[in-house]
Amino acid sequence: MKRLKNFLFLLVAAPVVALASEAGVHLDKAPVNLADQESLQRGARMFVNYCLNCHSASSMRYIRMQDIGLSEDLIKENLMFAAEKPGELMKVGMTKADGKTWFGATPPDLSVIARSRGADWLYTYLRSFYRDETRPTGWNNVVFDKVGMPHVMWSLQGEMAPVMKKEGEHEVIERLELVKPGSVTLAEYDAMVGDLVNYLVWMGEPAQVQRKQLGIIVLAFLAIFFVVAYYLKKEFWKDIH
Repeated sequence: MKRLKNFLFLLVAAPVVALASEAGVHLDKAPVNLADQESLQRGARMFVNYCLNCHSASSMRYIRMQDIGLSEDLIKENLMFAAEKPGELMKVGMTKADGKTWFGATPPDLSVIARSRGADWLYTYLRSFYRDETRPTGWNNVVFDKVGMPHVMWSLQGEMAPVMKKEGEHEVIERLELVKPGSVTLAEYDAMVGDLVNYLVWMGEPAQVQRKQLGIIVLAFLAIFFVVAYYLKKEFWKDIH
């Protein structure tokens, strides 16, 4: 019984501990706009080019990207590098065992990563890599310390280095500064990451725009029906004292 109580306590406390470990990191606001189909299309391109090599999205089919304004031909020609048919799931060829061997942990499936981590966390994380020669990949991250993932988009952003400051007896990272420019400016890179995060949010629940629109219609119907029901009730009960 005691072991069961300890297990339940750890189960409840684990998310709290995880949040506490990242509580001191400032998260920038992600520019999420699911009505912006052009942003979602650019994000889809970023996803298949930079994420889908190691990370799968096994709950998503390529053909579903028609919902963001892409035709089947465009999907086949520009976004399908690891599949033959648009109806296939977005999987990768790398096995879980290989991923664990190469990176120390199996790269997670990204189908619902925006729902589990949050858009602001992803937006900040993807812009917070810096050079760290003590790490096996040569990279570290302000948001996710000692991360196993390399900075796959470093050629775009360039190389960032930490600027340290003294806090008590310890040195902490105050900010990151660019030491080696990438192929785009930092502002352009931030915009590209914003598009990618926008797509990840959409992928986590592709029907959420339609769901919210339907919800508004249902609420409007209920509001109108309430008025009708109220006056019907008054009419039915007007002669009853």
